[in-house]
Amino acid sequence: MFKRNQTTVNNLDILEEICRNNTRENKIQQVLKKEDRLSWEQDGIVYMEERIYVPNNKRLKEKILWENHDVADVGHLGQQRMMELLKWNYWWPGLKEDVKRYVQRYLKCQQNKIQHQKKSEELHPLEIPQGLWQGISINIVRLLPKSNGMDAIVVIVD
Repeated sequence: MFKRNQTTVNNLDILEEICRNNTRENKIQQVLKKEDRLSWEQDGIVYMEERIYVPNNKRLKEKILWENHDVADVGHLGQQRMMELLKWNYWWPGLKEDVKRYVQRYLKCQQNKIQHQKKSEELHPLEIPQGLWQGISINIVRLLPKSNGMDAIVVIVD
């Protein structure tokens, strides 16, 4: 187990891979030059506010995402819980977007996702009229995006 203040990572393979992949974006190099005690480098690993900086390596990021989503002892976390778990130890530009894309790829996660919408009420079909113009319904849809200066639709059905 590797520990630095609050940062704890159990997978030494990931840490070793981060050390081997020492490419850093210009932005990260500039932050390290500031020497503001919020970011530093130790043993080949860059820390940003006590979190491990993950270099721009797609395979490495995928491995970290997998370790924090698909492993049996972690379970299939939702986007927000997975983000909280990752932010405890890691940081990289675009982390939130990567987590969102990763979770959205899994059908099982999407099927088990909690629905926050109110359930719609049961629909009741209109009775079929016996002749023309015996039943008329009108629907007005307003506040649509403007098209040719118009922002509403009127639908009339007989």
